[in-house]
Amino acid sequence: MSHLCKIALILTLTSGAIASQETHDHGIPEKLGKVSFPISCSPAVQADFNRGIALLHSFAYAPANAAFQKVATQDPKCAMAHWAIAMTLFHQLWDLLPASSSATAGSEIATAQRIGTSNTREQGYIHAFSLLFENPGTPFAVRNHQYEQAMRELAQQNKSDVEAQVFFALALLSNAPPTDKTHSRQKEALAILEPLDRAYPDHPGITHYIIHASDSTELAPRGLAAARKYAKVAPSAPHALHMPSHIFTRLGLWQDSISSNLAASQAAHDQHDVGEQLHAMDYLVYAYLQLGRYDDAHHILDQLKEMQGLGMSDFKVGYATTAMPVRYAVERHQWDETIGIKPDPSSPPHVAAIAVWAHALGLVRGRHPADASGELAALAGYEDQLHRLGNEYWAAQTSVLRQEILAWSSQVNSKPAEAESQMRTAADQEDAMEKLPVTPGPIVPAREQLGELLLQQHRPAEAAEAFKASLVNSPNRKSGTDGLRVAQQK
Repeated sequence: MSHLCKIALILTLTSGAIASQETHDHGIPEKLGKVSFPISCSPAVQADFNRGIALLHSFAYAPANAAFQKVATQDPKCAMAHWAIAMTLFHQLWDLLPASSSATAGSEIATAQRIGTSNTREQGYIHAFSLLFENPGTPFAVRNHQYEQAMRELAQQNKSDVEAQVFFALALLSNAPPTDKTHSRQKEALAILEPLDRAYPDHPGITHYIIHASDSTELAPRGLAAARKYAKVAPSAPHALHMPSHIFTRLGLWQDSISSNLAASQAAHDQHDVGEQLHAMDYLVYAYLQLGRYDDAHHILDQLKEMQGLGMSDFKVGYATTAMPVRYAVERHQWDETIGIKPDPSSPPHVAAIAVWAHALGLVRGRHPADASGELAALAGYEDQLHRLGNEYWAAQTSVLRQEILAWSSQVNSKPAEAESQMRTAADQEDAMEKLPVTPGPIVPAREQLGELLLQQHRPAEAAEAFKASLVNSPNRKSGTDGLRVAQQK
C-alpha cells in the first residue's frame, strides 16, 4: 500500500487553496463535506480526487466529471481517475447508465483497465464497474446485480475503506425493487450507513444515501435526522439542499420542503444545473399546493415559462416540466386547464403519459364530460411501448393512470360499480409500488381519488376510509385531508 493509503486525507473544502479556487458566484467558499478516498496516484491529485468524490456523492455529476478529468490530465497514469469519470455517468438511483452515456463510460473503464494499478483495492473498484459491460446481451438489471455483488465483496474485503462501504450501500439502493414493500435492501443499506454516520457525520454520501434509503412511508422517520443535516454538510451542492425534502414530503412537512427547495432551486440556477433546478421547482409546486398557496405555485410556473430550450427527452427535465402544470391544474380541480395540456413530442412515453392523463381528466371530469377513448388508447400505447422497452416500473405506473381514467369515465357514464372496481384496481396497483426518487409522488394518489369517487357516489363512510388509507402514505395532503373532513361531516 502506498504512503497515501496510510494518511487520513480528509477533504475540508472550506479551507486552504481549494477554497480559494472553488467558490460560488458571490465569493462564498465551497463546502461539500468531508471525504477521504486515498488513491495510489500522484500525491498532487489527491485533493482534486477527494473533491470529485464529494461532488459525486451529492450527484453533482458534471462538476465531478470535470474534477476527475483534471486528475486524469495531471496524472495520465492514474487509473482511478478514469474509474471515477465512468462513475459520474452511472446514475444509479434513476436512469442507471443511459444509452447516451454507455459508450463513454465503457471507454473510460477500459482505459482504467489498460493503465492498470498494482493496488488490489483499486483493482476491485475497476473490476466491479467493468461487470456492467460484460456480456452486453444480458439484461442490464442482471449486470447491475453483478456490480452489486462485486461491491459487496470489495466492502467485505476492505472493512476499513469507508468509500467501499458507502458505494456498496448505494449499489443496494440501486437494485431495491420498487415492489418490495419490506424494503429489505434499504434496511441493509441503513445498517451499513447509520454506524458510519456516527463516525463520519460530515460525509456527504453517508448522509445522502441514508435519506434515499429512508424514502418510504415505513422508513421516513428514520431519515429525518439526516434530512435535517444534509444541507449543512454540503450546502454548495444544489442536490444536498433539495434532498432533505424527500423526507419532508414523506412526512407532510410542507414548510420545511419549501425552505429546502427554494434554496436548492436558487443554487441550481446559479450553477446552471437545469435538471436539478427543475427537480427542486417541481417539489416546490407540490408543497405550495398542499398549503393552498396557489399564487406561490403559479409564480413557479411563471419561472418555468421563462426557461427556454428545455431538453424534454431527458427524463429528469421532461418529468418536472410536464408534472408542474399538471399538478397545478389537477390539485385545484381546474378541469378546463387540464384539457389544454398536451404532451411534448420529444417526451419519453412515461412522461407523455402524464400529460395525456391530465387532458383525459379534463374531458371526463369537466363541466361537459366528453369521450376520452382516444386518450385511453394513447395511454395503452404508451404502456405497451414501455413493456417493449423493458421499463416495467413505468409501464405499471402508466397502467394506473389508464385505470383512473377508465374509472372516471365509468362514473360519468352512470356505471358506479365499474368505476369503483377500476379505481380500486388502480389504487391497489399503485400502493404495491414505491415511487422513484425523481418524483415527490403521484400527481394525485389513486386511493385519494377513490375517496373522491365514493363521495360522488354518496358513500361517505367508505370514502372516509379511502382518504384515511391514502393519508397514511401521503400525510397532510390538502385534497386528502379536505376530502376526509367532508366525508366525516356527511
